[in-house]
Amino acid sequence: MSTAENSARSTADSPKTSVVDKRVIVTGAASGIGAALATELIARGARVVLADLSPAVTDTAAALDSPAESGSSAGVSPEPCAETNGSAHAWVGDVSSVAGIDELIAFADDRLGGVDMYFANAGIIGPGELGENDADWDAIIDVNLRAHIRAAQALIPRWQEAGEGHFVATASAAGLLTQIGSAAYSVTKHASVGFAEWLALTYRDDGIRASVICPMGVDTNLLSAAGSAGPAQSAVTEAGTVLAPDDVASIALDAVEAGTFLILPHPEVLDMYRMKGSDYDRWLAGMSRYQHRLNEANRLNEETTHAGND
Repeated sequence: MSTAENSARSTADSPKTSVVDKRVIVTGAASGIGAALATELIARGARVVLADLSPAVTDTAAALDSPAESGSSAGVSPEPCAETNGSAHAWVGDVSSVAGIDELIAFADDRLGGVDMYFANAGIIGPGELGENDADWDAIIDVNLRAHIRAAQALIPRWQEAGEGHFVATASAAGLLTQIGSAAYSVTKHASVGFAEWLALTYRDDGIRASVICPMGVDTNLLSAAGSAGPAQSAVTEAGTVLAPDDVASIALDAVEAGTFLILPHPEVLDMYRMKGSDYDRWLAGMSRYQHRLNEANRLNEETTHAGND
């Protein structure tokens, strides 16, 4: 069967949906991809709780829906605004902890009347190389993986009862390929893809869908956190076009509404993934050479910088 026939069959087998009137949670929504997803969801008719550890999420929500309600995980909910049927609501708290997720879902139940879709978008870059200790790994595993597991554990039973629901994870092309310069980021993004895949096949007969977004470079704070002169950021920025978060959100929502599982804002990632699978040893050798080139370029850049400061 040809690639085109496979694609057509896959699309035909995937039920179409619409986000109109859907009740949605988006984590990591203060900025970047999360804020862009919330913006696009609301533009398409959804009602959204924007969740983030940063209090800046309240400003993001207010800009999307004025007046917008805001909430906090501090244990005290603010008085509702005069208009209580807004499309954007902010929640400030830890979206990786069990307690935080339970509070977030309860907040969404109160403001939206339930949760139809959950976008597990919050993520961190984590330590470079192997990290220094377990604490380095615990932090990134909690945010990039356990947060997804904990949210699914809370939502899947109610979605099974309702006969529908959609879980969308923001992973990375690193979850299909690798991330030069960061074992923890690569490992947790692989795990994020694997978990979303398991959800997609396990609960399909229950009417529950799962999707995973796997972009390469996106112009966000996370990319900046990789370090402007380091091999981790260079590996991303040199691999392909760095997209704007709005572009990623538009592509992602089109794919979610089409019932697509694997969402690739950078289509070339599919060719890279196929190349990896077709000859793993050759791919590893090529990536090793690429890493050596990036490390050498980084070393020369540091030497030039130091020389200029002498």
